[in-house]
Amino acid sequence: MRNFTNRYDDYLEGSEVSVDQEKWKACIEQLVKGIERGMPPTPNNCDGGLYVGNAGVAYMFYYLSNCELFAHRRDDFLEQGMMYGKAAMDYVERRGDPPCSFILGSAGTIAVNSLLYHIAGNESRSRKIAEKFASLADCARPIAFYRYGSDELLIGRAGYLSGVLALYQKLGYKVVSEDVIRQLCTVTVESGRHYSYSHKPKSPKGVQSPLMYAYHGTEYLGAAHGLSGILQMLLSFPEFYLCEDNKPAVDDVHKAVDFILSLEQSNHNYAPAMDEVGNPRPEGEDLVHWCHGAPGVVYLFARAYKVWGDEKYLHACARCAELTWEKGLLKKGPGICHGVAGSGYVFLLLYRLTGDKKYLYWALKFAEFMFTEEFKKRARVPDTPYSLYEGWAGTVLFFVDLLQPDQAEFPLFNVVF
Repeated sequence: MRNFTNRYDDYLEGSEVSVDQEKWKACIEQLVKGIERGMPPTPNNCDGGLYVGNAGVAYMFYYLSNCELFAHRRDDFLEQGMMYGKAAMDYVERRGDPPCSFILGSAGTIAVNSLLYHIAGNESRSRKIAEKFASLADCARPIAFYRYGSDELLIGRAGYLSGVLALYQKLGYKVVSEDVIRQLCTVTVESGRHYSYSHKPKSPKGVQSPLMYAYHGTEYLGAAHGLSGILQMLLSFPEFYLCEDNKPAVDDVHKAVDFILSLEQSNHNYAPAMDEVGNPRPEGEDLVHWCHGAPGVVYLFARAYKVWGDEKYLHACARCAELTWEKGLLKKGPGICHGVAGSGYVFLLLYRLTGDKKYLYWALKFAEFMFTEEFKKRARVPDTPYSLYEGWAGTVLFFVDLLQPDQAEFPLFNVVF
């Protein structure tokens, strides 16, 4: 079994949900101290970019310093964030990934440093760094700039677009021009069309998606490497999906979203890749993670609902959440990529979508579970236990967002509301 049994009583309709602010703030403070001790801002901890490196911890400190709940610690958190950001920036040129790689490469580290200087009030420095981020768009323009796959979220074009979106939302201006955004979205669609036409992947019912992508030779479907994460980014930019000249491309995106929806399994999960569609894993072995499965695909359906207003996408979100409540107490650890906090973020997303307190209750229970003896004794320790995506740094942000659920956002993968 990949998950612990969820033994919590379900939400009682109409009951209040109380999140103890002082308790969780103290918990967050304690975890932050542990992260500072366990993963200091040194060159040895910089490999892995935002995903598992110091850049991700820098983002945690940025988020904390920008949160009103921790206004009294703003200067301390900002100072720490600057230290982690500098260490990551000094290291960034040594990576072998494409420069426009966001989660795992240079672009993400550059973006976080721009955000840190923005919060610090050094707007000229922030803008100069943001201009460097914008210049990396040239790397993402070729249809195939990375031989293992140029479109997915961790290294590819979708990741760069997620950085564009994050900077726009947090800086308040467009770092990358609308023309460049349209170009990147258009080449992403062209890439998906070319692959789909040449490989013709089909569902068990013989339906072919007009868009498909491969990473390291695998046709992934999930958020981290696959079709759903790419489509979510394409639907995050009105300058692309509202442009009349792009209507055929947007129609293909719409069909591809519905293609993913058609792949829903009987337990409401989604296969990690096309080679497992129609051949689900044994009970207890299916992947119910943000990176692979319903807890990541749910963000695409949430965005599709916001764009098109079709209730079928909202219903799909609810089914993803039900599965996550059942199987989301993951044994892999606390993290947001394939851990309990990543599952908890599903409920905060549904709370924002619906206002239903059931989802806030579910998120609270998943947060509490990470401090039970069962979790402490039986959960695996990740390779990078303090990092943003695998470890406690991302979990800290989940706890912060539990205190401000109306503003909750999965780190650097926000659904535009």
